[in-house]
Amino acid sequence: MARPMGSVRLKKANPSTLILGAVLCIFIIIFLVSPSSPASAGRQAIVSAQHHLSPPTSPYKSSRSGALQGPPPVTRYNLNKVTVTADPVRNQEHILILTPMARFYQEYWDNLLRLTYPHELITLGFILPKTKEGNQATAALQQQIQKTQNRGPEKDRFKSIIILRQDFDPAVASQDESERHKLGNQKGRREVMAKARNSLLFTTLGPSTSWVLWLDADIVESPPTLIQDLASHDKPIIVANCFQKYYDPESKKMAERPYDFNSWQDSETALKMAEQMGPDDILLEGYAELATYRTLLAYMSTSGGSKDLVVPLDGVGGTALLVKADVHRDGAMFPAFSFYHLIESEGFAKMAKRLGWQPYGLPNYKVYHYNE
Repeated sequence: MARPMGSVRLKKANPSTLILGAVLCIFIIIFLVSPSSPASAGRQAIVSAQHHLSPPTSPYKSSRSGALQGPPPVTRYNLNKVTVTADPVRNQEHILILTPMARFYQEYWDNLLRLTYPHELITLGFILPKTKEGNQATAALQQQIQKTQNRGPEKDRFKSIIILRQDFDPAVASQDESERHKLGNQKGRREVMAKARNSLLFTTLGPSTSWVLWLDADIVESPPTLIQDLASHDKPIIVANCFQKYYDPESKKMAERPYDFNSWQDSETALKMAEQMGPDDILLEGYAELATYRTLLAYMSTSGGSKDLVVPLDGVGGTALLVKADVHRDGAMFPAFSFYHLIESEGFAKMAKRLGWQPYGLPNYKVYHYNE
C-alpha cells in the first residue's frame, strides 16, 4: 500500500513583521530619490576648490564671497586666440614669472616691483625647499606678498601669486655661492633645480599664459622694461646676459664681470667630448677641467654695443629667460637627466631646438646677479 506524500505547512507571517518590512522599503525608496541633505552639502564644501588652478572636478568656491557655487560647467579654451606678439602690453598678454627660490633677497622683490609691465597681467610663481633656509625664505616672501597685495598701491599688485614647496631634498645643503658652484656639486644641484623648475612650470602654466619669464631669485637689478624689451624681439626663447657688480680694489671703483656661463654657441670640441662620454655624463661650462671652447654669451658683450643685438644660441641659462608659452606647451621642459650630455636649462635649449624652437641671446642687454 503506497504511503501518502508528506505535506508542508506554511506558517502565517506575523503582521508586525510585514508592517516593519513595508516601512523599511518606503524608507529606502525615499532615501534614494530625495535631494542631498545639508550634511552632504557640508561635505561638498570641504572638498570644494579654493583656487582657479584646482581640479575642475571639484565645485569652485569663490575666495571673496566664500559662497558655495555649483559644479563648474565644461570650459573650452581656444588656445589659437592666445596671442604671443612683439607688443605684449598693447595686446594685453598674460605673463607668468617663475622663480625657484632658496634664499630671499629684498633687492629681488624691489626689482620685481619696479617692472613696468602691467602687474594685473602678471602671475608670480615660486617654489622653495623644505629646509631651514627655505622656511626662512618662505616667511620673508610671504611678508612681502602681504605688504604688496594687501596694503600696497593698486599698480603694484599682481594678478595672482602661487607658492609651492618642494617635496624633494636639495642636493646641496648650503646655498653659499662657493658651495653652489663646486664642480662636484653641479650634476646633483642641477638635477634638483630641473625638478623644481618642472614642478613649478607644470603646476602654474595656464590656458591664458602667453609668455613665461624665468627669473632667478638672486637677480637684483634689471631694466624696468625687461619683459617688453625681451618680447620685442619676438623670439621663441631669448635670454639676457647676466653680470655681477663688485668693488674693484685696484681701481677703487665699482666694476662688473660676467656671471652666467650657461648661454653659449656650441663648438666642435664640445661635440667631440660628448661623443666620448658615458650616457649619464654631462658637460658644464665655466670649469677648467671641462674646456669646451664654446662661444659664451657672457664674453660676446662689447662696450657701447647695441642692446638690440641678437645672436642664436645652443644653450641658455635661466637667470632671465623669456619663453613663449607655446614652447613649453609643445613639451620643452628642463631635463633632470643627461639629455645629449646636457642638463637643466642647457638641456631645455637642446630639447627646444629638437622641437623646432631656436633659442637666442642678447649679448649687450644685461641683468645683474647678487654679489655675496
